[in-house]
Amino acid sequence: MDAIALLKADHEKVSGIFAKLEETTERAAKTREELFGQLKQELDVHAHIEETIFYPVLKQEAETREVTMEGFEEHHVIKTLLKELEPMSVETEQWTAKLKVLKENVEHHVEEEEGDMFKGAREVLSRERLEDLGARMEAEKKRQLQQKSASA
Repeated sequence: MDAIALLKADHEKVSGIFAKLEETTERAAKTREELFGQLKQELDVHAHIEETIFYPVLKQEAETREVTMEGFEEHHVIKTLLKELEPMSVETEQWTAKLKVLKENVEHHVEEEEGDMFKGAREVLSRERLEDLGARMEAEKKRQLQQKSASA
């Protein structure tokens, strides 16, 4: 699977988790905690493979450097929101509001990636290179998920 297809699949998965979370209320604490755990893990691993494998390659190209640097900064904001949400009670209006802000940030980030960044990536990287990056990202994603489940 090429790098872009892999990242788009991740985006769809995260979007599905957000949709499930939106259907919950403050009274569905257990469900919210489970879904938030899944969301956090997906976003953590996704950001990791982008920052360590995909972004460094795009950062080297003049055409994709600016959008890539913005991607790093958007990841920082998303990670900060996740860190703030994690210790909070899922049963509060503040948690619900902060989750909405997280969702809006993630959606904006996905829009920019699937628009400018992926378009630029297809222009500066060959099909073979995208396939190679995809394979590396898939392997690293598996490794990360195994590591997380082993430490849980």
